[in-house]
Amino acid sequence: MPHLKNFLPSVVETKYPDYEIILADNASTDQSVKWVKQHYPKVKIVKLDKNYGYCGGNNKAASYASGDIIIFLNNDVRVREDWLHPINKTFSNAHTTAAVQPKILSYKEPGLFEYAGAAGGFIDKHGFPFCRGRLFETVEKDMGQYDEDINLFWTSGASLAIRKTVFEELGGFDEDFKFHMEEIDLCWRLLNAGYNIKSCTKSLVFHLGGGSLPRSSPRKTYYNYRNSLMMLWKNYSKETLFPRFVGRLYLDFMAALRALFTGKMKNLIAITKAHLHFWKTFNATNKKRRKLQKKRKKIDDPKEMYKKDIISAYFFKNKKKYSDLKKNKKP
Repeated sequence: MPHLKNFLPSVVETKYPDYEIILADNASTDQSVKWVKQHYPKVKIVKLDKNYGYCGGNNKAASYASGDIIIFLNNDVRVREDWLHPINKTFSNAHTTAAVQPKILSYKEPGLFEYAGAAGGFIDKHGFPFCRGRLFETVEKDMGQYDEDINLFWTSGASLAIRKTVFEELGGFDEDFKFHMEEIDLCWRLLNAGYNIKSCTKSLVFHLGGGSLPRSSPRKTYYNYRNSLMMLWKNYSKETLFPRFVGRLYLDFMAALRALFTGKMKNLIAITKAHLHFWKTFNATNKKRRKLQKKRKKIDDPKEMYKKDIISAYFFKNKKKYSDLKKNKKP
């Protein structure tokens, strides 16, 4: 409830002629529903019978939305009163644009990009995510260097705007992910279906972040590795699936060895459990892949994918910023 009290008021104060606020309540027991009804009676509350997590809760709440555009907004995000106008304009300018991300800055340090989304997301050929404004643990100051609106690979689940028809067409978030990386999987499916994702840097939001699991949590490590494997197997093109997936398995093995030799046994256990779960449920994931591959309109992997190795670029070539990745790039 503290997040609702701190962040919901800014959403309610949005200046826009036609929008609705839907609160997905995952069977909370902290009187938050009562508080919202008392202070913001116009907020539509979808009260669920149990905690379905990020994926399930949002999937169920989305069906109650009456608008053409749905924005999934975390409960720890503060928005500016004019934030919806640029997003609407971005959608209006191109019918193939199916998802949009505003510029996400840190709530605690507004001069910095926020770790989980920054100015829009990408992945490398092995599925490691990064953002314009954040590579691994290096978070940049926002100095307008990424204010050009471009096509993205993924938009952060902290503030994800998407056409409702497309969200329903794609089947929403994959609920087997529970939480974490589900938005990247959704966006990859969106790209494979022939749509585009755009950044909208004139729209600013401020994300607290770290509310569910800290980045150092072994549980987060588990979901990171497990969900990444499922996402890669589902979405790689036919031509790149085996070489790139094998490459990812090798990198995960090296990460496990590093955890072993540095004494980070909880991380080692988390990585091991993630791989065991992937292979245990492989048939279900492969069934999803076969279904998705029949529907895909883009034969190749999305052009927005960084076709090189972000680990090598960051740790061995000292490329610490997104802008560094573009330097010395052949025309």
